Amino acid sequence: MIPVYGVLGLIFTALAIGVFALAVWALVHAVKTPARAFAVTGKQTKNLWMIILGLATLFGFSAAVGFIDPLSIFTIASVIAAGIYLADVRPAVKEIGKGGNQGPYGPW
Repeated sequence: MIPVYGVLGLIFTALAIGVFALAVWALVHAVKTPARAFAVTGKQTKNLWMIILGLATLFGFSAAVGFIDPLSIFTIASVIAAGIYLADVRPAVKEIGKGGNQGPYGPW
């Protein structure tokens, strides 16, 4: 039988790895997106998002390896930062650069 603390420890470790993966996904997308897309959509600058998501990735990694607690304020802030980027900024900047062969009913 697995002790309760062992199971909870595994759950929190899995959540911390999930936070790290979420932050890496957001950071990779921000790196690949041109800086002009952020300016055109009226979002914060690419450099600011790179700093925010870089710190979120750092804190997510720290939680995943057990350096900080998975329920610390830094881990929670990492989830919030990556979530805001992926839910609000990513859809807006993703639309920039599309087009060219768009007709009235969709792509040609």
